[in-house]
Order: sequence, then structure tokens, then C-alpha cells
Amino acid sequence: MKLRRILEGETPVVQIAANTGWVRVSRALAALAPSHSEAETALWSRDTIALLGAPEEVRSGLNDAALGLAPDDAIAGRPLLPFEPRSFRDFMLYERHAIDAARGFVRRFTPRAWPVVKAYEAVFRRPFPALRPDALWNRQPIYYMGNHLAFALDGEPLTIPSYTRALDYELELGFVLARPLYNATPEEAEAAIGGLVVVNDFSARDVQRAEMRSGFGPQKSKHFRNGISRVVVGADEILPRWRELSGFVRLNGRLVAEPRSAGPRWSLGEALAHASRSERLYPGELFATGTLPGGSGVETGQLLSDGDTLEIGIEEIGSITTPIVAEETRR
Repeated sequence: MKLRRILEGETPVVQIAANTGWVRVSRALAALAPSHSEAETALWSRDTIALLGAPEEVRSGLNDAALGLAPDDAIAGRPLLPFEPRSFRDFMLYERHAIDAARGFVRRFTPRAWPVVKAYEAVFRRPFPALRPDALWNRQPIYYMGNHLAFALDGEPLTIPSYTRALDYELELGFVLARPLYNATPEEAEAAIGGLVVVNDFSARDVQRAEMRSGFGPQKSKHFRNGISRVVVGADEILPRWRELSGFVRLNGRLVAEPRSAGPRWSLGEALAHASRSERLYPGELFATGTLPGGSGVETGQLLSDGDTLEIGIEEIGSITTPIVAEETRR
């Protein structure tokens, strides 16, 4: 099941993907046997998270019903986020990304140390010790709290913040809760995932270095902008093989990376179970895996500049295109 939202007048409308286009969820629900109330129909027709949390028989029946309907006529509604995140927690599940990004930081920001790191790795054929994640990373899933109000849609330009000269992107797999959690097991936690999206965790790398040393984690380096794909894909379609997905990064039309989701330290269920320890989680809260290996510019040496057009995506889920523009006045 693939869902998106548009705004018709002042009303959010949820649509479901059909064979050759998009169908209003309200139309697909009307084609089902009347096993739900008018209030449920109204809620599911405008609220993606509520629909992702609907009974399984409703969701599977809805998908079948949509496939039997003609697509909606052209709608003059403007695209919306697929849902409004209630919060945003971003994990770091991939050691390879952590090491390769740390290596990129050394190359760019402490170039005098780079020959030492390079020589060590050539001789011992293993990562320089200081590049590896902290020991806590191996004991529990780690994450930071991002700005859930800073999400922008596919196609929206990003104005480079005035305080950075090292703007970067991060291709991530996002997953949103459709049911509440509290002290959940990994199995319970994974079952509460409603859908998956593509996330771009934009980063100001030069600012990030100082903020991470402060002990308080990322602040201005991360909170200015996130990207999210227009479509959310039902968890049933992706979760069984979420470690087998392929992604892409294109910069100005040129393919610069093909990240994959294989090799996480923790499962999505384990990550969520940790987040739910003595803490209540609610439907609509958004999480992300952290950057897929190779999915950031600091790893490949491809940071963003004024005039660039960035496109990132994950197979069968979606993509995000972002034009990069400079501020008219830098102070």
C-alpha cells in the first residue's frame, strides 16, 4: 500500500496508489463492505497515520479495492507531507557509514592528520581506531532528537544556511509508528511500524564538529532542514526485506553513489524497543536508520553548493529532489 496526501481547498485528502494513478481513499473505502463507521471513513480519508494503524483487513481490502477503480481525475490540490511527524529520532545503525564519514571529516577538516590515518590503514588493513564509533554504539542503539517541524517535500529548494560552508546530505530509511509503544520487545516494536519513507538528514558539517564536541549533540548543524519523500509505503511491503534495499544519489544528474541498506548493527525492532524503554512512543513519531553506507557527501567528497540539484532515493519507496540555492544576503 502506497499513500500520499494532497490539500484540496482547506482539506487534506489521502490517496492510495492504483494501477495507473492515484485514488482517493474515500472512494476505495466506499467500495469495501461496510465494516467501518462513517467516522472511521472520514478519519482514514484525511489522516495517513490513522489509516496505517487501521485493522489489517481494512488495509488489505483497501489496496484491492483501489486496484479495481479508475484513477482520480486530475486534482488541483497541492502536495503535502505524507504525514505530519510528531517527533523525529535519528539513529546511527551503520558502522561503515560512521567510519567512512569520520574518515571524510579528517580529509576535509584536519588534512595534516590524513597522511597518518592513511598510512596506518594501509599497513594494518583496518580502520584507524579513532574513526570507529564510541563503545556505547555497540551496547545500545544511539540516536539524536531532530527537528520534526523542519521537514520539506520533494522538489522544495533548500537555502544554504548563512553559518555553514560545508552543506551535506544524508540518505536514510525512515519509519513511522502507527501504534503506541511502551517497554516493547523488538517483535512488538517492529509490528508497530506503519510505513516507510525516504529521509534526507541535511547537515552543516563544519558546524557539526564543534557541536558534537560540546557534549550536547547536533543543534544548528542538523535542525535547519530535513527532506521526506511524498509517498509512505505500508510496512508490510518493505519490512521483511528492509536490509536488502538499494538506493541512489545523483548530483546534477550524475550518479555519485549507490548505497545499500545491508549490514545494520541493530534491527528496526531493536532500535524502537530501546527508544520505548520507560518512555511512551506514539503514532506519528518518525524515526530513521541513520545514513546508509555511502549515502552522504562527506563520505564521497561531494558536498553541496549553490546551483546544485540533489536527488536521492530508495528502490520501491521513493525519492527526494532538492535544488540548492544560496541566501541572497549572508551576514
